[in-house]
Amino acid sequence: MKADKNKLSLAMARACMNPQDLAKAAEMPPQTVNGVLRERSIRPATLGRIAKALGVDVTDILKEA
Repeated sequence: MKADKNKLSLAMARACMNPQDLAKAAEMPPQTVNGVLRERSIRPATLGRIAKALGVDVTDILKEA
C-alpha cells in the first residue's frame, strides 16, 4: 500500500501537524513517516495508524492504483 503524498500533506495541514508531530501522534519513528511521505510501500497497519493519528479515514490518504 502507498499513501498519496498530496492527500497526506493536506490531511497533515488540516490537523496542523508536521512530520515530527505525526510521528509522535502515530507512535512511530520519524523515518517511517518520511518514507510514507515519499510514497514508499508500507504495511496496511502503518497506514491505518497514520490515518487514525490524523483523524481521517484510510481511504482519504490512500494512493489510487
